[in-house]
Amino acid sequence: MIDFYTFSTPNGRKVAIMLEELGLRYDVHVVNISAGEQFAPEFLDINPNAKIPAIVDREGPNGMPIKLFESGAILFYLAEKTQRLLAPHDHARYATLQWLMFQMSAIGPMLGQFFHFANVAKDKIPYAIERYRQEAKRLLGVMDKRLSEQPYLSGEYSIADIATYPWIAGMREFAPELWNEYEHLIKWIKVVGERPAVVRGMKVPESTS
Repeated sequence: MIDFYTFSTPNGRKVAIMLEELGLRYDVHVVNISAGEQFAPEFLDINPNAKIPAIVDREGPNGMPIKLFESGAILFYLAEKTQRLLAPHDHARYATLQWLMFQMSAIGPMLGQFFHFANVAKDKIPYAIERYRQEAKRLLGVMDKRLSEQPYLSGEYSIADIATYPWIAGMREFAPELWNEYEHLIKWIKVVGERPAVVRGMKVPESTS
């Protein structure tokens, strides 16, 4: 059994989708980051960086519990644990890992900054909004080119797609004007978004109100 600490954010939904794809048993623990629950001592014991998601696998390596934070590390761990959604060796494995890192280092941070400055910041700063809008467009273009060559980011459906989908799906909702030129990316969104495990994972947690 896995204890899954999450909230309704793209990073949380990555892990929810992964758990659903793998069919692993898990308990959801909602950490309301809007109310500051991520700073509670019991959660800081799991993630000292005070961010979701995090997991506690009660049946970790050698049957011992393990605590993990950082969504990319959690996806990698679960893939290794089950030997699924990450090629075991050679070119396919490293292709998956490089696109996972692309999401962690570029898609998440840059799209997150665009969303913040365009939608959340009280003071609208045109320079910041345009800077991150242009970087978002560039990154979407990188993905679109990759997806013009093959159906998924690393060839086969993998943790790279799972990590990236919640961010891209959310971006399409709040910035629909960016999508006219990315036909391959739009097709990927549809294909990935129709997977039953993705549909279920995108609803976890069921409510954060």
